[in-house]
Amino acid sequence: MNRPLIKITGVLSLVLAITSCRVDPNSAGYEYMPDMYRSPALEAYVDYGSNKHMDWTLAQKSEAGVTMKLSRKPAPGTVPFMEADMKRAEKLTTAGSSFMIFPYTLKNTPEDYERSAMEVKSPLLSNKANIEKGAELYQHMCAHCHGKEGKGDGAISASGKIVAPDYPGKLKDLQEGKMYHSITYGKGLMGSHASQLTKLERWQVVEYVKCLQKGVAAPTYDNNGMVVFAAASPAEASTEETMAKP
Repeated sequence: MNRPLIKITGVLSLVLAITSCRVDPNSAGYEYMPDMYRSPALEAYVDYGSNKHMDWTLAQKSEAGVTMKLSRKPAPGTVPFMEADMKRAEKLTTAGSSFMIFPYTLKNTPEDYERSAMEVKSPLLSNKANIEKGAELYQHMCAHCHGKEGKGDGAISASGKIVAPDYPGKLKDLQEGKMYHSITYGKGLMGSHASQLTKLERWQVVEYVKCLQKGVAAPTYDNNGMVVFAAASPAEASTEETMAKP
């Protein structure tokens, strides 16, 4: 009874051996479910359409009237949710962490620059954590122009390429809203830093610049970690009052 089975097995083996031989040395032979391991290389953010159109060229799609719907930007006013950033911001702010996700509504116009002085206020606590982080960011992003202590004597300014205003002098009364607006959109020769600094980081830089405006590059803090500025001497106060009079 085993002879027929042996004969059948032998014939099948012979047929398999013959069909497995190929004249073309580059042939991979028969492939079982090739799509499982020979999948098309898909690029991110590219809409290939349905499976029917996936391997078509742009010319073929255009000729057939197939419209590609590439990835689109979120609708204006869309609010992202970044849980990790929100939790971190809650510990550093006086106004909660909502400023982290809501869009900055003022535009890059002279009118909105002036509006920022009155309408844009720092949501951060003027504490050690914010100011020290702001100082670190300032040294990386700002000191090359404005100088390490904000006196407008950075390496680029010293070379004569630009003239950076100093914070303890010309910009000592610049409002924090205008600072944030300038970092976001740029001002004069300074370009926008919105792509390099997050909203939280921009405000932390502003918190440190507020110290530089008072001529304090290394501020001191109270027991709660809040910044403390020494009271102005009577002579300094008298000078400031004289300068403020018309």
